[in-house]
Amino acid sequence: MEKNAKIYIAGHRGMVGSAIYRKLEREGYSNIITRGSKELDLRDQVAVASFFAEEKPDYVFLAAAKVGGIVANNTYRAEFLYDNLMIQSNIIHNAYLNGVKKLMFLGSSCIYPKMAPQPLKEEYLLTGTLESTNEPYAIAKIAGIKMCDAYRDQYGCNYISVMPTNLYGYNDNYHPENSHVLPALIRKFHEAKVQGKDKVVIWGTGSPKREFLFADDLAEACYYLMENYNEAGLVNVGTGEDISIKDLALLVKKIIGFEGELDFDTTKPDGTPRKLMDVSKLHATGWKHTIELEEGINLAYQDFLKKEQAAEAEMA
Repeated sequence: MEKNAKIYIAGHRGMVGSAIYRKLEREGYSNIITRGSKELDLRDQVAVASFFAEEKPDYVFLAAAKVGGIVANNTYRAEFLYDNLMIQSNIIHNAYLNGVKKLMFLGSSCIYPKMAPQPLKEEYLLTGTLESTNEPYAIAKIAGIKMCDAYRDQYGCNYISVMPTNLYGYNDNYHPENSHVLPALIRKFHEAKVQGKDKVVIWGTGSPKREFLFADDLAEACYYLMENYNEAGLVNVGTGEDISIKDLALLVKKIIGFEGELDFDTTKPDGTPRKLMDVSKLHATGWKHTIELEEGINLAYQDFLKKEQAAEAEMA
């Protein structure tokens, strides 16, 4: 990407989009276009068409999506399918119509079959049944991958698809009902510590294993791949290492300094038993993560504390 290129980050206020924005700024890019959801509804075909025709970006990072944890995915199934299909379809199609040089579509590890062999290789896509709780979101993301490949096949577009593992980091969502597992644990343990509780309830058995990547590491990978990767299909982005939810909870407990017990609520769903990415394809390109889990959780917790302090100051 040329330093004076016009780059559009869709979803720049989210955890991933904001991390990509920071990375581009550090690399000396200043012609970055953004629009908040109040300025531009990416589900609106006419509005997105007008935006692309007016701005004519050279490169696009498609990080905008409706996201959430198990509860949100399972409760708002129609919204997760419709909103994500509309967002990505409008952006991908208008990128093609307006001559975008390269587009990166960001998906999710939930695209893989629930019982796929571990670690998850890129070729396992569409080889089995999806996890039911997030099937609508997964189907939307699979459609995005296939749309990028179809536009590559039919129109010669250089559109690439990147599948990150579970993410956490600066600007994460810590909402008690619709956050992902790691930010949810940070909030739970922090509140339990502040309130002097003697235990923290953890959903499920604690046995499922998950892989976690710091969002700024993902941004580094996205920039690297945008510069160096031009293939069809998809590429996994992760650490290649996973941890059980129980051990993750113990690590968060230690970092936050909570001294009570863990109580596992086995009436709640575990979700997919394991989701570890095979990142050999990514490593073969020459990129590897640098922020390890304990360091990353410490950074995320400091960011959470800043958010809490800012919220308290607003209410004061």
